[in-house]
Amino acid sequence: MSVSAATAPVVRRRRGLREHPLAQLVMVRFLEFWREPEAVFWVFIFPILLAAGLGIAFRQRAPEVVKVGVLVSDEHAGTISDAVARDPRLEVVPLDDSAGMHALRTGRIALFVVPRAERTVEYRYDDTRPDAQNARLLVDDAIQRAGGRQDVATVRERHVREPGARYIDFVIPGLLAMNLMGSGIWGVGFTIVESRRKKLLKRLVATPMSRSQYLASFILARLAMLVLEVGGLLGFGIWVFGVPARGSPGTLIAVTLLAALAFSAIGLLVASRVRTMEGASGLMNLVMLPMWIFSGVFFSASNFPDAAQPLIQALPLTAAADALRGTLLEGASLGVLAGELGILGAWLVAAFAAALALFRWR
Repeated sequence: MSVSAATAPVVRRRRGLREHPLAQLVMVRFLEFWREPEAVFWVFIFPILLAAGLGIAFRQRAPEVVKVGVLVSDEHAGTISDAVARDPRLEVVPLDDSAGMHALRTGRIALFVVPRAERTVEYRYDDTRPDAQNARLLVDDAIQRAGGRQDVATVRERHVREPGARYIDFVIPGLLAMNLMGSGIWGVGFTIVESRRKKLLKRLVATPMSRSQYLASFILARLAMLVLEVGGLLGFGIWVFGVPARGSPGTLIAVTLLAALAFSAIGLLVASRVRTMEGASGLMNLVMLPMWIFSGVFFSASNFPDAAQPLIQALPLTAAADALRGTLLEGASLGVLAGELGILGAWLVAAFAAALALFRWR
């Protein structure tokens, strides 16, 4: 048997693999993505720029000095001002009554101190503002100390600033989850709707491929780009801001893989019947906007009322963000993250099954 005859079956198998409908569709997904500079920017560059901006804005720095207004038209104002000025965390701003109330309303000062008598002081502030509440406590402590109050307990302070407890450590996993959602839903959904709008899907019906192969090609292409998408943002956070990565690489891969699949399946479902770009944009915003607000990307989702927590915790973005934070910041294992992974898996199965049932070529 000749060499060419012996290798012919292998060559045919390789050629058949390359010509398989699913392989061709995945290659098309790659080419479509890389030929769109806007898509490359929003998927890879924008999350890094956003992380850099938030990291700089909320970087570690000395506590800010709180501005406190003191009424100057009172004979006791000098004593009050001297007492408050002794605290390096406070800055005294002498003001009359009209200017003091205006500064308080416009946020120029956090607290307005009005002496009423020798041992009577009135605090004017907005009790819904955390900085105003803090200023009230600091000023009252300074005045009481100046008045002769003695502390009965010896207090020591130890400031702990470790990676994992900073705002940038909290927000990087949230941005990563948000990026997975955006690239999954927008990237997949818009491509399908654009193909349907240009009548390309109608032509694909005549090709030797199934509906499941066409939809699966979007998910497989997303997985291949996942390495660059996750590695770019996470690597930037670790390299520039020292964000910890305490979990195992296997757990991180499993979490990001399942999250990307779930959001891609949701993108398939959203675009299963939409015919116009305007309709797709509106529907995708309708799906993603509640998650942007409630899922705790930039602040903890626990800030919302307890009655809303069951619904919030069932959102896929909440599960993805919590799982990524548990992996990166706490080193959680897959067993510990079973609840979040179960939610993502349920969204993946339900959304992909619904997309298969509802999808139309025209």
